[in-house]
Amino acid sequence: MDFLFTLHSHTRWLILLVAVAAIDKLAIGWQRGSAFKGMDRGLAAGFSGLMDLQATLGLIFLIWTSIAGVPFAPNRIEHLTTMLIAAAVAHLPAMWKKSADNIRFRNTLFCIIGSLALVFMGVWRLRGGWTW
Repeated sequence: MDFLFTLHSHTRWLILLVAVAAIDKLAIGWQRGSAFKGMDRGLAAGFSGLMDLQATLGLIFLIWTSIAGVPFAPNRIEHLTTMLIAAAVAHLPAMWKKSADNIRFRNTLFCIIGSLALVFMGVWRLRGGWTW
C-alpha cells in the first residue's frame, strides 16, 4: 500500500512537468499562429494520459485503503471529486480536433491550465497537501 501511495504522490510531479512543457509549447504556437502538429498533440495526449493514470492509481488506492478500514473522510471525497473533474477537463481538447489550429492551441492551453488549477485545489484539500 505504501508503494501505491508513493507512486500516486510522485506521479503528480511528472504531470506538472508535462503540463509546463505543454503550456509553454501551446502558448508559443498560439502566439505565432503555428500549425497544430504532432508534438502539440503528443503533449496534450501525454497530459491527459498521465491524468488518467493518476486517477486510476488514486481510485485503486482509495478502494484498497477502504477495504483496509480507512474511512471515507470528507476531504478524501472532495479530493476524488475534484481530481475526476480535472481528468475530464484534460480530455476536452479532443472536442476541437477538427477546429482551426489557433482555436486548438487556445482551447488546449486553457484546458490544461484549468485542469492544473483543479489539481492544485484537489491536492490542497488533503492533509499534508503539497508537502507530501
